[in-house]
Amino acid sequence: MKKLFAEFFGTFWLVFGGCGSAIFAAGYPDLGIGFVGVSLAFGLTVLTMAYAVGHISGGHFNPAVSLGLWAGGKFEGKSLPGYIIAQLVGAMVAAGALYLIVTGKTDFVSIGGFAANGYDSLSPDGYSMTSALVAEFLLTAFFLLIILGSTNDRAPKGFAPIAIGLGLTLIHLISIPITNTSVNPARSTSQALFAGGDYTGQLWLFWVAPIAGAIVAGFIHKALFDKE
Repeated sequence: MKKLFAEFFGTFWLVFGGCGSAIFAAGYPDLGIGFVGVSLAFGLTVLTMAYAVGHISGGHFNPAVSLGLWAGGKFEGKSLPGYIIAQLVGAMVAAGALYLIVTGKTDFVSIGGFAANGYDSLSPDGYSMTSALVAEFLLTAFFLLIILGSTNDRAPKGFAPIAIGLGLTLIHLISIPITNTSVNPARSTSQALFAGGDYTGQLWLFWVAPIAGAIVAGFIHKALFDKE
């Protein structure tokens, strides 16, 4: 249960901090943090929670990461359902908290896109489904290679959260204009369910592509890099 609570709180912080920065601060007049600020926010959520609770649960905070670690031989399959449920619940509770804050604004009209992920007309810069699929697959694959490599027994000790946090920052710097950056099915699900409409119809891609990329990366690391 401690592990599941750690995954709940870690995923909550990722969605609340990352998506919250996009919703509240990215486009704030004159003083907005923009794409760079949102990218840093997502990286910092993972970095801080990896240090805070990573020693308890492993610091996955992402169903694709859990599945990628399983494929890489670093996580037991029997623990996958509990981890994924805890991650989804954490993301949904965070999205609910963001919704309560957004709707409390004095001139509130609509939650808009709510930092949800999308392609075609829902892509920030109009990228196609194919572009989104390729981007999410590749970026999640490299995210898992960073995670598996930095946490390997032969890697320098104590620096993995920094590498992982900076890796997620770089991923967002690349792909916010393409899909609003997912690489995390829990983060995508929580925002799409609140944003509604076509966002829920496109949610399948943000499960399929990240999970496929993560599993492929897990097998690659296990075959090529795990041992001397």
